[in-house]
Amino acid sequence: MLLGKAFAALALAGAPALLYASPQIPVVATDAPGPADAVDSSASEMRPYIERMAADRGSLLRTYNIEGSSSRARRLREFYEDWLGRLERIPFETLGADGRVDYVLLRLFLERELYRLAFEERRRQEIAELVPFAEPILALTEPRRGMQPVDPARAASTLAEVARSVGQLRRTLEDRLRTQESSARDHRRRVLAVRAAQFTGALRDALRAWAGFYLGYDPLFTWWAEEPYRKADQALQEYGSFLWERLADQRSAPPETRTGEGLSAPSRRVPAARPGETEDIIGDPIGREALMAELRFELIPYTPEELLALAGKQLSWCEEELRRASREMGLGEDWKQALERVKTMYVEPGRQPELIRDLAREAEAFLEDHRLITVPPLARETWRMEMMPPERQLVNPFFTGGEVIRISFPTHAMAHEQKLMSMRGNNIPFARATVFHELIPGHHLQGFMHARYRSYRSLLGGTPFNGEGWAVYWEMLLYNMKFHRTPEDRVGALFWRMHRAARILFSLSFHLGKMTPQECIRFLVERVGHEPENAAAEVRRSFSGAYSPLYQAGYLLGALQLEALRKEVVDSGKLTLRQFHDAVIRENRIPIELIRAALTGQKLARNYNSEWRFAGDPAAPQ
Repeated sequence: MLLGKAFAALALAGAPALLYASPQIPVVATDAPGPADAVDSSASEMRPYIERMAADRGSLLRTYNIEGSSSRARRLREFYEDWLGRLERIPFETLGADGRVDYVLLRLFLERELYRLAFEERRRQEIAELVPFAEPILALTEPRRGMQPVDPARAASTLAEVARSVGQLRRTLEDRLRTQESSARDHRRRVLAVRAAQFTGALRDALRAWAGFYLGYDPLFTWWAEEPYRKADQALQEYGSFLWERLADQRSAPPETRTGEGLSAPSRRVPAARPGETEDIIGDPIGREALMAELRFELIPYTPEELLALAGKQLSWCEEELRRASREMGLGEDWKQALERVKTMYVEPGRQPELIRDLAREAEAFLEDHRLITVPPLARETWRMEMMPPERQLVNPFFTGGEVIRISFPTHAMAHEQKLMSMRGNNIPFARATVFHELIPGHHLQGFMHARYRSYRSLLGGTPFNGEGWAVYWEMLLYNMKFHRTPEDRVGALFWRMHRAARILFSLSFHLGKMTPQECIRFLVERVGHEPENAAAEVRRSFSGAYSPLYQAGYLLGALQLEALRKEVVDSGKLTLRQFHDAVIRENRIPIELIRAALTGQKLARNYNSEWRFAGDPAAPQ
């Protein structure tokens, strides 16, 4: 379908108000945009502390770089506890508004890092019997950090013992596999096997870097240790493959480890995926206790069960809106039939970049016409476009964005079914609802402004409830302002709104142990209307280890937080809509509850914790 014909097919139609939004969003046309050369004038007494902590932490992470080592965990624990002690000595009552926000932000960061150290230690204990060779390897490699001399003969003996013990362990586990029957615990076995395979890869990487420092440079070490090292390395490689292929039942190649010493977070490497397969998706659920802890650190005062109820309400509202759009399309109550029609509205191969460009400019013009936010000219000028590699589309089936928007669309080498699924999943109404999510006013503008306003706060890592919540908030706002003119456009926007609600449901249910990855995929296909390959890619991406457990929930929950905050400060007349958006984006990527404190003048306490029930009682009837 040609681009011009596709747009011509979309007739103008009205759009009802959001269920959880004000019926009428005020359009402000009186306040002038801020100057393009404005600079960050914020002042926080805590900024030097955050910058120093982040710099010192970076030095430690680069030095104690073997994830899983007890010395790394011990040193980081000392570091975080020392910094919490420093915070206690700061006269909190003398801090200004920015300083109080930053104090709470830094305290939450340190407390979360301490919790995660303890959590990761518990998880390592769960795989201890699968990696009993970890301590001998770490005992070999870690002294080099302190520039202690190596004993070549003793090192050779240790390497030989590692090779022997690893080989024996593999044979023992193979024998056990042959005598054991499959059971309901197979999934747990696979989870632990993946975790152990990743740790084994990290240990092998550490050993490679250690040996490479001496081999060829130290003649005595080379004479003693070269042959034992090669055998130990081969044993670890074979054992890692055994864990991955036999215990974890993976047919794809295991995720590769780096060849240098940078070993932080090996679990974040995503293994290769194959079209049509889902058994590679295993995940590693964290459980309710850990979810509650993560929610506390994100300043979300709800239980997982309350958030599931809230997501269920959002999903039901989306279905009702979809039925309304379906009736306008002449298809009755069958909104899935309407969704099927929308999926056929894709452009011809080669025309997707042109579509994305036009949709981006359309959204920019809408923002300007309605004076919704200040967009610096340089931000408009500097976003760019690239195509998503085919292998990456198995993890990211839709485009991703920021300063560079990466477009998912079929390539000639894809199978016919994969081509159709990709084109159907990246149709015009779907794209029209989310191009601005990735660019302006979404992630590109967000990154642009965060690099220029309170940028030191980014040193603490950010939060998906702000990072993704901001972009979804704009999806909701523009829907309410009738940016989506036709029922087809609204179906595209509602698909994504439903998708955000579904992300809360399937991700929290997975971490609570209520859904398997394959059940998550079926849920996305049957309830939301995803193409099967796109649903698999979404779940694969969610549970690959590259995202925090609450990341997928952060999209819609963060948007609902911003919506509630807008009602509080805009609908009351404290700020115009443009002033509100400019103020929020200049606070940088921090928890939205802390932005609320800054915008409302709330006086924070030293030990402030979340108390803002931004969505009311999710269990209450609609």
